[in-house]
Amino acid sequence: MAPMPLTDAMFLLGETREHPMHVGGLQLFTAPEGAGPDFLRQLHEDVLEHDDVSPLFRRRAYRSLTTLGQWAWGDDPQMDLEYHVRHSALPRPGRIRELLALTSRLHGTLLDRNRPLWEAHLIEGLEGRQFAVYTKIHHAMFDGVAALRLLGRALSEDPDERDAPPPWALPPRPRRTGSVGSADALSLPQRAATGVARAASEMVGVGQALVTMVQEALHDQAASLPFQAPRTMLNVPITGARRFAAQSWSLDRVKRVAKDTGSTLNDVVLAMSAGALRAYLDEQGELPEQSLIAMVPVALRKAEDSDAGGNAVGTILCNLGTAIVDPLDRLDLIRTSMAHGKAALSGLSPTQITAISAIAMAPLALAPLYRFEGVMPPPFNVVISNIPGPRRPLYWNGARLDGVYPLSIPTDGQAFNITVTSYDDHLEFGLTGCRRRVPHLQRMLAHLETALAELEAAA
Repeated sequence: MAPMPLTDAMFLLGETREHPMHVGGLQLFTAPEGAGPDFLRQLHEDVLEHDDVSPLFRRRAYRSLTTLGQWAWGDDPQMDLEYHVRHSALPRPGRIRELLALTSRLHGTLLDRNRPLWEAHLIEGLEGRQFAVYTKIHHAMFDGVAALRLLGRALSEDPDERDAPPPWALPPRPRRTGSVGSADALSLPQRAATGVARAASEMVGVGQALVTMVQEALHDQAASLPFQAPRTMLNVPITGARRFAAQSWSLDRVKRVAKDTGSTLNDVVLAMSAGALRAYLDEQGELPEQSLIAMVPVALRKAEDSDAGGNAVGTILCNLGTAIVDPLDRLDLIRTSMAHGKAALSGLSPTQITAISAIAMAPLALAPLYRFEGVMPPPFNVVISNIPGPRRPLYWNGARLDGVYPLSIPTDGQAFNITVTSYDDHLEFGLTGCRRRVPHLQRMLAHLETALAELEAAA
């Protein structure tokens, strides 16, 4: 098979024991009325019967002389589905605290590179009829947008539907076919030559776009460039252990603030995160005088490409205004900074956006190899992602999906991550941090609520 793109391979190149490069998701379900105590055990047995695994979930990363030492994907002919899909149980009393502790431990362990790079854990032992599913998948295989879309395809809006195929058994969506004479009808050498020529022509505009971004950053404090961020307690080397915290907020509350302030939903999410980071660093005695800079991923993937795998993500650097006391003034700076970032990327092709974004993303993935921290300022202080999710209640074999909480990747120089997704009428915040470098991470949840309440009171 052909070598994988650098945007995917960099997550394998930068992975070490202290820096697992997988993303994850924690889903909470409520079993249907009348479900017995063996519901999850039976569900586990049922999903293992779906052993016709799609090619995307069968592929294994490898490199050899035939790939000239580059990472590539190859089919695993000995795939063991029972290894990847596991049944687990919580210790008593089975509270959310025990679930988050287990999820934290699972998220800190590496995926086995001798197998396809994904796992799913069905977890029982929660109080009431609830159970959980924790999934993790290597970032080289999927970005967060593609993973969430695939989850949505595996669930149903019908609470009475049974025997739905799990995500790994879903057939790929049929791709649109081009007319005769299109790129799809060309021979392999012609497609390669056409692709190289197109990429070369698109790179011509990258230099001018970078110049424009630098000029704007020099003249406007709301615009940001890599390596302008202050040093903080979050931008240090990390260990392999993880701590995870999660909570839901009413989507209506956030939308109301956005409407009252003329902001986008994502602007308010960033303002909540900024207020929480300001309060957390202040209580640790570590709040810098200069405002923190967030790296905000931007999805470039089309809906019809959700089964393609890989990564299609650009980035915007946003000034979080953590040096500003007033919450509305902070939100205004965030709104202006995001507008600058979006304007800088407007009119560019996905290839051009990816090339520009690589400047910010490369330190995130390759920091474990090259130890950027201490040599230069951090490229940014924190990654804050907002991934749109399903808008209606979903079910899995009759069990209602109650919440979807994303887990992401801390790495050297980036000890803490905020990832948000929407589901039904809620925003689901997932906070992932280095267990050693981010003490009392769970306090950030209370600070997020305080930040939203302050915005509501001021709006």
